[in-house]
Parts: sequence; C-alpha cells; structure tokens
Amino acid sequence: MTPSTPPTALPGHPGGGAANPNGSGRGQRPDEVLAELHSVVGRIAANVERVIVGKPDVVRVALVTLLAEGHLLVEDVPGVGKTSLAKALARSIDCTVSRIQFTPDLLPSDITGVSIYNRQENDFEFRPGPIFANIVIGDEINRASPKTQSALLECMEEHQVTVDGSTYALGEPFMVVATQNPIEMEGTYALPEAQRDRFTARVSIGYPDPAAELAMVDEHAGHDPLGELRPVSDAAQVLRLVKAVRGVHLSPEVRRYAVELVGATRRLPELRLGASPRATLQLVRAARAQAALSGRDFVVPDDVHAVAVPVLAHRLVLTAEAQAARRSAADLVRSLAQRVPVPQASDQRPQAHR
Repeated sequence: MTPSTPPTALPGHPGGGAANPNGSGRGQRPDEVLAELHSVVGRIAANVERVIVGKPDVVRVALVTLLAEGHLLVEDVPGVGKTSLAKALARSIDCTVSRIQFTPDLLPSDITGVSIYNRQENDFEFRPGPIFANIVIGDEINRASPKTQSALLECMEEHQVTVDGSTYALGEPFMVVATQNPIEMEGTYALPEAQRDRFTARVSIGYPDPAAELAMVDEHAGHDPLGELRPVSDAAQVLRLVKAVRGVHLSPEVRRYAVELVGATRRLPELRLGASPRATLQLVRAARAQAALSGRDFVVPDDVHAVAVPVLAHRLVLTAEAQAARRSAADLVRSLAQRVPVPQASDQRPQAHR
C-alpha cells in the first residue's frame, strides 16, 4: 500500500475506526442538540474543575478545542497543573487514552508504532504506537528532539499514520493535548512553526490566586481528586456534538471578518511571520464551538474575539525589535481585534432567525 491509498483502520484496536455518532442522537432538533451539548460540556467542565481549581477560562478553551476537532498546547512553568488538566479532560470522557512522556531519547517509532517481522506469518505486522487513541497526552513535548516532534505532524493534520509505506487511520474523535515548559528552561527544544501551527489553541494556566490555592490545598490534602474522576461522557457522544458544532451557522460577513483578522497579522511590521490559512480555518471552527457553548446556533464577532488570542497568538513570530520592546503576540492580536471593522449584528443570524 502506498501513502496515497486510503488509510487502513486497525481492526480490534482501540484507535481504529470511528465511533458511531448516531444512536441516541438521531433525529434530535437543533435546540435539543444544543441542550445536550450544554449538559455534557457542563459535566465535563465540573469534573475538570475539581482538579484545576479557579481556572474556568482555561477549562473553557480546552472544551472549545475539543468541540472544534482541534489540538491543545498547554504551556507554562512546572507545577501549575498542565499534565493534570490533560489527564482530567481525558478521564472525563469514556474513550481510549494514552500518555507519551517526551524525552530526549524518544524515537518517532515510539509514537507512531513499528513494523515487526512475524515468523509464523512470514511477513511484517504493524504494532501500533500510543498515538492510536482518542485522546493523546503528550507530556513535556518540547523535551524531545525536533525529529521526534515531527512524528506528530501527519497524525495531527491528517488523522492518520504512515509507516513503511502503509497508511493507518486514527480513531475519531482524535485530540492531542500536549504540555510544554517555556523554551528558556534547560533541556527544551523550541517547537518548529509547522508543529505550533497544528495546535488549534494554546493556553497558559498561570499561578492560582491565594483563595484558589487555599481551596486546592484543602481539596488535595487528604486525597487525589484526579484519581477519583469518573467519565461523564463517551467518545460517541462527543463525536455527535462535534458534528453538531460543524453545523453552527457562519454568515458570510463573519466569515469575511475572520479572514480579515487573520490577514491583518501578515501585514504587521512587528511580525516576521503572520498567521496561516490553517489558522483561519481553526479560528472559524473554534468560533463555532464558542457560539455553541454560549447557546447559539450562529456565530457573532464576539465569538471570534473570545478565541482569537488562544488560537492565533502562538502562531506568530515577532521581530527582534518587537521582542526587545517587550511586545507580546497576545497583545498584538487584541489590538488587531479592536482595529479590524466588525460586521453589523443584523447580518450574522441565519435566515430563520431574522
């Protein structure tokens, strides 16, 4: 089989094939789907917030990324709960989960899998790696070499793995939640631009405020909340909600607004590299998910504003002058969101709502 042939699912493997999106969700009206989405996402958020105390905005970005069929990059200093966030999200959904600890000696085949010679069959057979799961936790991704990091490129973009000329499909839903330490820390490698561009959103958890940290100490003192989490949804239900988010109405005016906002990053003198067309697609998907979480079946500019910084900032490369002036990519995105003209509110609703 060549890489151009259709991917082959792995029969009997947890990552092979797609979850059935039908079942109980068949025949639901749009308002019923939105109600189900609110109920399911509310339960997942409550689960995650038992572990990550006082960070509802971070949890919301993680859930938006999940519903937008994207991948999440969690970047921050050690000890603030990056891995706990990824684990809590994974344990809240009854699906296949794998964890990869990225180290300098990790090889690409340790992620994707390897072909092993089977003496009984007198042929090579593929042994799938940990990437074959619905949710993949990549811990400290920037401690591995760029060669190993590149093993995720095809997986994240095309939801498939090619090994020795054969292509294997990954399961659905599929989400990579990766953590990384700031690149100034010892023993880390900066993610290449192509890798960062495949992450739909990036969040920084930050230190908790004193009240939240005190609550965390009380909550975690006698037991581990992460070990007590139980699934509140499953892969089939999540996939059904993901497909419902795809149908959220996006007016031509809001679509044009998203394109103009992303295009404006390519003209900023403070940037060596602006956002890509892939960023536009992921910004729109995230805005649809944000609208659905807000209880609407159509996108408004506020939805685009809400996700613009986590979706766009990590893709931008500042000039040396901008770095010396201590400009941040997040501030530049916020400034653009204020300057790019916003479409009129009456143009954003679907025809049935006008």
